[in-house]
Amino acid sequence: MTRRTPREAIDRLMHVSMLISTDLSRYERASGLSAARIHLLWQLGLDGPTTQQRLAAALDVTPRNVTGLVDGLVASGHVTREPHPADRRAILVTPTAAGRAVIEENRASYDDLAQQLFGDLPADRLADFTAVLDETIARFTALMAEVEP
Repeated sequence: MTRRTPREAIDRLMHVSMLISTDLSRYERASGLSAARIHLLWQLGLDGPTTQQRLAAALDVTPRNVTGLVDGLVASGHVTREPHPADRRAILVTPTAAGRAVIEENRASYDDLAQQLFGDLPADRLADFTAVLDETIARFTALMAEVEP
């Protein structure tokens, strides 16, 4: 087996990152939704209707940022703001039928891409690959924490 260098590994990681970015840009143009709005809808797909405060925490953005995203998604018909059933001070962000359609389309597309990329990998290679990715994510997260103000 050919020995690879750390530089070769990061080169490939950057290449994958660029491919993902290009794919997301294509989807943004086709859907008319920004990456941030797509991410918010994805989060609603994971959590169901939730407050803007929880969305801000989940997306790691400011509440003001979420307000702008939700305003745009309300205007485009993808979400509504509904009274919280248990907390009269809170408002739930709830996907509409159009929002749920985007969430389901994204989920199906995501699952399809995962299958196309990794579906034929033997289980042990997939486990090794995801373990290396987990380690890489943990190391990169720690490096980022060291440089944050």
